[in-house]
Amino acid sequence: MATTAESGGGEVLRSERIAGGILPKVLNTFDMIAIFVAIVLFITNASVIAVAGAAAYVYWILGFLAFLIPGAIVTGQLGLMFPGEGSIYVWTNKAFGAFLGFFAGFCAWWPGVLVMIATGVAVVTFIQHLGSLFGVSFLTDAWQQGLVIIVVIAFSFIMSIIRFRVTQNFVNIIFVAYGGAILLIGLAGVLWLLSGHAPQSNFSAQSWSLNKTNFTFFGLVVLALLGIEVPLNMGVEINNMRSITRYLLWGSVVVMLAYLIGTFGVMMAVPVSSSNPNVIVQGNPAAISAAVQNGFGGAGTIFGAIVDIIFIGFFIFVTVVYNYSFGRLVFVSGLDRRLPTWMSKVNANNVPWVAVLVQSIISVTFTLLIFIIMPYTLQTGFKPSDLSTVVYDILQAAVTVIWCVSMVILFVDVIIIRYKYHDAFTRARLAPDWVFYLCSVLGLIASGFAVYVTFTGPWTPLLNNQQWVLWIGSIGVLSLLVGIVIFFIGQATIKANVSDEEVIAQVTGEKATG
Repeated sequence: MATTAESGGGEVLRSERIAGGILPKVLNTFDMIAIFVAIVLFITNASVIAVAGAAAYVYWILGFLAFLIPGAIVTGQLGLMFPGEGSIYVWTNKAFGAFLGFFAGFCAWWPGVLVMIATGVAVVTFIQHLGSLFGVSFLTDAWQQGLVIIVVIAFSFIMSIIRFRVTQNFVNIIFVAYGGAILLIGLAGVLWLLSGHAPQSNFSAQSWSLNKTNFTFFGLVVLALLGIEVPLNMGVEINNMRSITRYLLWGSVVVMLAYLIGTFGVMMAVPVSSSNPNVIVQGNPAAISAAVQNGFGGAGTIFGAIVDIIFIGFFIFVTVVYNYSFGRLVFVSGLDRRLPTWMSKVNANNVPWVAVLVQSIISVTFTLLIFIIMPYTLQTGFKPSDLSTVVYDILQAAVTVIWCVSMVILFVDVIIIRYKYHDAFTRARLAPDWVFYLCSVLGLIASGFAVYVTFTGPWTPLLNNQQWVLWIGSIGVLSLLVGIVIFFIGQATIKANVSDEEVIAQVTGEKATG
């Protein structure tokens, strides 16, 4: 496969020229599939989507056809054309120039920093459920939950700055265990039916309909499928370019099957509602473990505990994957001097440790605010645990909106790049041109509709519609403004041009040559 410079890829970014000489090529196809699944497949989403009833399957299929598959095709094309570090940051630079390139990169990066809090919350959820299996209450206070999340983020920082091959080996092992746990969820649904129980969810003809009361679930489906392009944040670290199309194909297959299996298990074995507050119902992230507990009957406690332990380990290492993969966007921005060059510093293991440290500090700061400072200092009328839930849901909804903005840019990028670099596009073309136009249209509609339905109703009954829209809109607009401001501040701090050798020297700590 030709490199960017060889293929007539237009102006080559500094990061495209030098990143490959700084970071080692260590990622194979299996690694890329594991990273893709870690980023995209939050099986806890299956427990939330299950609340839609039979319509959940319709929304999953629509999400696969209108968002996941088009996104995979577009990502594969752009990844083969421009296999540099930074994925959407590089591609949008090619299509629209420096400003929109940085802006698209920011919109893709910022959600990753906040999602590290969500993975920490998942760890808390499964620790709580594990304790409940044996009659023990864990982490009932918001400050306790916050401390656990901070520990998870700190662990992710440590694992992200050691030798990359070692870290990835751990991720691969957890990935295999995760797949086994998801199969147990599906098997639990089958065992529930074979034992003579009726499905817990309603499967009447009316339950399959799509209407205004369940439109918001499409937004949740798109949220569950975001992150298609993220493994290519590490484009220069892939040792075989064929891994790009392979991970997109097999990773997408794994994600689709896993979400359908997980949703099936929850809808079969977990009640929709209960008057008993101690009973886990659909919509609760722990419902995926409860499905195993319920479906396996007398052995349910043991199998439920095994699944909880696997999910705790998985979401700990998902935080690691988010930290090292999204840190690459900061790394390339520093190389290209969109941010200070010191942000791209690598350590003796040749990993960008400063970028990961900055992300970790930001995530820890938000965790302190959400779970420790705000619940115990603000007079909101909410209990501390309720306030942390409200703030968390607001942030995650805002993340959906911001991340979808970057996906809108991605689906436009492929059309612009086809015109600007037609010869290179043709040489790397994965499908006929009409397929890319169709993917672009479907992806734009799906992303736009996901943003719209996210605003149509709160994800928590603790807020009304007006409060929900105000908070999400304010955070979303403020975040986008921050991205714009950071770009112009970064440009203003550049005093003089420097050579590639000087940037490499500053990043690696070596003396510049020449």
